[in-house]
Amino acid sequence: MTDIKSDIPRTGGDQAGAGPPAPDASAWGEEALRQGIEMLFFAYRDFTAEPDAILAEHGYGRAHHRVVYFVGRHPGLTVSDLLGMLKITKQSLARVLGQLVQDGLVVSRAGIRDRRQRLLELTGRGIELERRLTERQRTRFAQAFGHAGPDAVEGFRTVMLGLIDEDARQRFEGQDS
Repeated sequence: MTDIKSDIPRTGGDQAGAGPPAPDASAWGEEALRQGIEMLFFAYRDFTAEPDAILAEHGYGRAHHRVVYFVGRHPGLTVSDLLGMLKITKQSLARVLGQLVQDGLVVSRAGIRDRRQRLLELTGRGIELERRLTERQRTRFAQAFGHAGPDAVEGFRTVMLGLIDEDARQRFEGQDS
């Protein structure tokens, strides 16, 4: 995998926290950029449609999906780390997480070294819901990746890393796709 930091065009000096400067949009053409934005909207709509239907069966929304996904992907995740990932308020997380705990999908345990720390894990029911929500999305990605081929997949990864903020991008550094 290539290091995303070296793949993002930079001009001028590095300014801490400023992120990479925006490349000249005219290099790509307005239509290509607009089409990319539009395709991302449609991809997100279609990518979330089936999980949205499953969530609706339980009276949940996309915020519930994000919590279930990230807690399932990172068992033992702290509430603080989840807040940082989702970039939502404590009140918003408390509402969503409280409902998932009350419904028996997520458990919150005290940390081993720091009892004030809250560690999150999915229950058996939570694992099953996460599997159902993610199954079709994984299939969509597998089909799209298979159709595109490895070079396009690496290009997609580079584009996605370029779209996300630095703090989230760091999560993927050193990971193979």
